[in-house]
Amino acid sequence: MRFQARRGFNIDAVEPSPAAAHVERLRAHGLRITSQRRAILASFADGDSGHLTAEEVFERASAELPELARATVYNTLSEFVRVGLLRTVEGLGTQRYDPNLDASHHHFRCLSCGELFDVHPRGTDELALLDGFDVTSVHVLLEGTCPQCAAARAGATASRR
Repeated sequence: MRFQARRGFNIDAVEPSPAAAHVERLRAHGLRITSQRRAILASFADGDSGHLTAEEVFERASAELPELARATVYNTLSEFVRVGLLRTVEGLGTQRYDPNLDASHHHFRCLSCGELFDVHPRGTDELALLDGFDVTSVHVLLEGTCPQCAAARAGATASRR
């Protein structure tokens, strides 16, 4: 039965809640639904939450679930990487977790501020075309100075003159 509300609102067009989406993602990867897994996955829910360290995930998830153990976070993050819910990116001195599984994106690490950015450099598709090799994935990490740090550095240099 299809519910049709007033003013032409179609309930079928409503997006599932973030919590329901997390449950579906966990089920799709064959994982049992637990409050700990939901809280950890929810840490990556907002758009600016990619590239988190395990400690950042722990802080966010334990705000929702105070009894959450740090070891549970570390073990669950490893499990999420193993089943393909997250991927890892090496940060400055620490491993970070990325919920963006789009194979066409790579990463840029600013050596000044340490921030990681998703980037789509041209020409990386050709990296997988190696004679005799069966390449299953390509991960590119570019390093340098991000636009914000470059602008700050240029401003500091200009003010010294």
